[in-house]
Amino acid sequence: MGASEMFVRAALYLSLAVVGVPGNTVVILSLLLLLNQKNQLLPADTIMLHLACVNLLVVAVRCLAETLASFHVAANVFQDLGCKAIIFIYRTSRALSIWLTFVLSAYQCLSIAPPGSRWVSTRALVADYLGVVFFILWLMNTCMSSAAILFSLSSKTNNTQTSHGINVEFCHVQFPSRFSKQVNGAVQVGRDVVPMALMAVASLIILVILYKHSQQVRRLRSNSGGGAEQRAAKAVVTLVTLYVVLYGVDNGIWVYTLTVKKTMSSSLLSDLRVFFSSLYAALSPLVIIASNRKVNRTLRCLMPEKHVPRKAPSPAAE
Repeated sequence: MGASEMFVRAALYLSLAVVGVPGNTVVILSLLLLLNQKNQLLPADTIMLHLACVNLLVVAVRCLAETLASFHVAANVFQDLGCKAIIFIYRTSRALSIWLTFVLSAYQCLSIAPPGSRWVSTRALVADYLGVVFFILWLMNTCMSSAAILFSLSSKTNNTQTSHGINVEFCHVQFPSRFSKQVNGAVQVGRDVVPMALMAVASLIILVILYKHSQQVRRLRSNSGGGAEQRAAKAVVTLVTLYVVLYGVDNGIWVYTLTVKKTMSSSLLSDLRVFFSSLYAALSPLVIIASNRKVNRTLRCLMPEKHVPRKAPSPAAE
């Protein structure tokens, strides 16, 4: 890769890190401060906190490492062990980001369900076992990302191109056979498509419920009840839309990569995949900050108030 291309590559990753790291950090600190004040978080806020943590891992581990290596600041990071660790953490946190977005959309869908419906008990059940849900997601996605530990190698020690590898510039993922590459690719696509389809369905249900509620409000000319849940639901729909667009492009490029018979000499397609998937991790905290009133209120409390000096009374007034 030429010097100009490497500079553009580093600039793109740096832009993601500059936006994503502070943004996710602000969301995490705001929710932790809220937890300290209230001694507990609502289930939706707990899911959002977990989502911000894994998004921070995505942009901090992969984007910062790629930026430093592109500028030849920490190129030694991408040795065999570094490649295994970075790709494994990135793939696991990326997958968790996808599944947690689905969990958030599904829980929000249950939250705006009409009172008295059978979904109210389901929402309470999910809230009670939220820790179990997190554990299952971590276990499942960690196991499904194990190929990164087994097959990732540094491009410095592995310059040979095979017909069943993936070039990610500083690292190569060399599968033992074309069949293993296709199986691993199919598993990753399935891991992304399943929550994508489920969260799309949940978002459609949210939109239908919001539409019916707006019709009722127009007839009753009243806007009492459910305001906070509706605002949160609209924010979740925005997150899901952002996810479907960016990860849809990501998975489209990934499927094309699997159809290539020989390892590509350029890492352009892999870089595009990482960029689009990391873009969600970088932009989602901005959506949360803009739409979540609790986060906004916590941030305003942290900002110092500006005191306007009072004018001294004139002698005539005395």
